[in-house]
Amino acid sequence: MLTGEEKEFLDKNGYVGLGKLLTDEEVKNLNHRIDDLLNAEGERAGAELVESKYIRHPKEDGADRLADLVNKGEVFDILYTHPKVLAGIEAVLGIDYKLSSLNYRAAKPGKGLQKLHVDWKNAVVNGTYKVCNTIWLLDDFTPDNGATRIVPGTHKSSKLPEEAMEDPMQPHPDQILIQAPAGSVFIFNSHVWHGGTTNQTNKDRRSIHSYFCAKDQPQQIDQKKYLTEETRRRIGLKGEKVLDTL
Repeated sequence: MLTGEEKEFLDKNGYVGLGKLLTDEEVKNLNHRIDDLLNAEGERAGAELVESKYIRHPKEDGADRLADLVNKGEVFDILYTHPKVLAGIEAVLGIDYKLSSLNYRAAKPGKGLQKLHVDWKNAVVNGTYKVCNTIWLLDDFTPDNGATRIVPGTHKSSKLPEEAMEDPMQPHPDQILIQAPAGSVFIFNSHVWHGGTTNQTNKDRRSIHSYFCAKDQPQQIDQKKYLTEETRRRIGLKGEKVLDTL
């Protein structure tokens, strides 16, 4: 499903854009469902993250969060089962992977800045990668609204951002911003240095992350623990294989 050029770019830079995989209608439906969930869950929005011992920063000032979207509506199924996305995950992690979590993050106006970081406990070299992320854009990503920044090629570094930089909160001279219209999808090797930027607009900047890990790693959200019977029937064996709940 990925072209040779896309695989080469992903391997070299640690990220790749897959284009617009969602229609405008699908984006609208996702955002409507998210609004309903935020209203329904209120202060408990993202509570599943707090319960997970594998997430270092479950609550984030300046950002709305939702978690366990696998079990919160059919509208989210495409976000962790799309064949082109799975091909990208396989290009990074190999064939033995599973979904770790499916979460929503929205950078609030004036907020959203994150230090450059990796989604792993240490630097990884020699092509041994354990985690890979997918970001689904639910708003246009622009230079002003808190778009994700990435430092290309740093997934091959032997150092973490805090070891190489005086202040990982500051811009890196080689960083790029993900800029694309709503409905677009990017895969990034989660060992690449990345982080959110400040949303300088007066509207939330919304996205969903389908985060994958190698089969030998613990999931951020224990999919077996949370999987509902309704979800199990809906996604079938192929979906359960991705969740590693069989």
